[in-house]
Amino acid sequence: MSLVVGKTTSRAIRAAFWVLSTAIIVHLLAGLGGYGANPLVGTWLYNGIEILAVALVLGRVLKLGHQRLAWGMLGGYVAMTTAADIVWSMLEVDGELAPGSAADVLYYAAYPLAYAGVVLLLRGRSQWFTPAMWLDGLLGALTLASLTAAIVLTPVLASGAAGTQELVLSVGYVICDLLLLCFIGLAAGLSGWRPGRAWSLIGLALASTAIVDAVYAYQEATGSYAAESVLSTLWPAGLAAMAFAAWQPRRPTTTDRASAAGAVMPAVFAAGALIVLGLDHWHHVTDSAVVLALLAVIAVAFRGALTYRENLQLLRRSQREALTDALTGLGNRRRLMSDLDVAMADATSGRAHTLLFFDLDGFKGYNDLFGHNAGDALLYRLGRALSSAVAGVGAAYRLGGDEFCVLVHTGVDADSPEVLAAAAALSEHGEGFEIGASLGLVALPDDARDTALALQLADERMYSQKSSRRTSAKRQTRDILLQVLGERQPELRDHMDHVASHAAATAQQLGLTGELVDEIARAAELHDIGKIAIPDSVLDKPGPLDDGEWHLMRQHTVIGERILLAAPALKPVAALVRASHERWDGDGYPDRTAGAQIPLGARIVAVCDAYDAMVSERSYKRAMPAAAALAELRRCAGRQFDPTVVDAFAAALKDENARTLSAGLDRLFAAPTGTPTNF
Repeated sequence: MSLVVGKTTSRAIRAAFWVLSTAIIVHLLAGLGGYGANPLVGTWLYNGIEILAVALVLGRVLKLGHQRLAWGMLGGYVAMTTAADIVWSMLEVDGELAPGSAADVLYYAAYPLAYAGVVLLLRGRSQWFTPAMWLDGLLGALTLASLTAAIVLTPVLASGAAGTQELVLSVGYVICDLLLLCFIGLAAGLSGWRPGRAWSLIGLALASTAIVDAVYAYQEATGSYAAESVLSTLWPAGLAAMAFAAWQPRRPTTTDRASAAGAVMPAVFAAGALIVLGLDHWHHVTDSAVVLALLAVIAVAFRGALTYRENLQLLRRSQREALTDALTGLGNRRRLMSDLDVAMADATSGRAHTLLFFDLDGFKGYNDLFGHNAGDALLYRLGRALSSAVAGVGAAYRLGGDEFCVLVHTGVDADSPEVLAAAAALSEHGEGFEIGASLGLVALPDDARDTALALQLADERMYSQKSSRRTSAKRQTRDILLQVLGERQPELRDHMDHVASHAAATAQQLGLTGELVDEIARAAELHDIGKIAIPDSVLDKPGPLDDGEWHLMRQHTVIGERILLAAPALKPVAALVRASHERWDGDGYPDRTAGAQIPLGARIVAVCDAYDAMVSERSYKRAMPAAAALAELRRCAGRQFDPTVVDAFAAALKDENARTLSAGLDRLFAAPTGTPTNF
């Protein structure tokens, strides 16, 4: 049994529970053997178990910093029941006790304490109760009460002692136990039929008392009761279960109560209620049992209606979520395709529609500069603005990433107010950033009569516009820098072109697309831009560089970063240039970054730069054969270079060589007969 106590008291508490468990087992074995009137078992051991249980529960109450009042009530229930049993042991004569004795007063006083303790514990969890849980609890309470009333109360009322004090007390005990079972059923239902260890022990403690009382009342009513039987062990065992419950660790409650029991138990209790109604048909039971069973059946009907409503709401929510972008609340790709099918059918019947495909410009730079949380917030704002801008004339969608679509329910062109409003909604600017959108427009059905073709055509037209825009600030700045470097070191310009070509092919081999490939290619072109600040005597030195010259040379990546940061459009490229001479093993420069901490684009540039340097003629070395250069890259993979990037570079180089060979063969076989061909 898992207990939560301090190191100094845990050993003593565990020892007490071992003693308690052993005493219960001894009492049970004695009952099996028939201990008769032996006071050592029937009185001292019996009451000793209960007194130890009281001590353990009240000891736990003193240690609690929470739920102290609730457990104080349950501790009072255990103490009051124990006191009643002690009084009974002192006052009984020949196994009997006069009705209305002090023991009966104490027994009756114990019940309200148990009710109050359970209610207080349930109140602490009420924040996550649902209507379905309340109905489940009500169903469990009504069914348990109905079964008890049918099985126990019926023979008690028919015992022939009507109007006597003994009958009143017997019926009173049955009613109190009925309420006890009601609280147990309520608690079980409210836990989603997964009460946990502590609540299971509380239920066991209260249920054992109610059950043994019911059996006792039934046997008394039918004249079959036998004192000192195995049944009597259930009374002290129930109080011991409450002690175990008090010392269980407190576990956080959860709203996730889905379980197989949640589906099975309502059906079980409903069957119990029907059994009571069946008993009343063949063998008359007390009216209270019938009424309780009918109420349980009504609760089942309400539970079924509530379950249907919950399932319907769940279905609608799942359908809505399946067609909605979680971030912006706009329709997603699935919703667009469905609406586009409807629009296409409408368009072919004579009513024109227009598909607008937008891709944000500058969003990746914004994301890199301000972080993904800020990027998500920006997408949400732009999505809301786009939805408002096209309200009444069309529907807005987010396909994922920074791609948006609008389906306009009429024919429009790029200069129409609807299109201009949508484009303006996807624009935002601030200090250090500017967001716009490239557009692909498809008229339905003039441009396309197929849904997939319409979306593909819109995508192609959008990228065509985006490509034409890339000749703006970023392209102009890049061209100026490359021109300056070419004027200073013409051979560096050729080297940077080669590295850029290899880098773009390697990035594509790794599965990168679009703007990411473009940034890596720009970084490859400009990775040596910082060398414009390095003296020619160092750049063109035919021999090895000394320590001071190496220190100066290693500053060129930092210088290159500073140069590129002066152009806001090249900020993402600047970060790749700074890291382009880092090594996989962390022994590079300028920051000694290692492994996957190095930006992927910089790792690609490093491999492509090294290869081109090896196969190029330099003032201080001869060119290396391509096969030898590739072998050197593989040898240094895992130390200087990212092994994955080396493999991708080798695959891209192989594809490039294959394309070159194919083009050469095409030229060979296309040459006129008799014309000499040079290889």
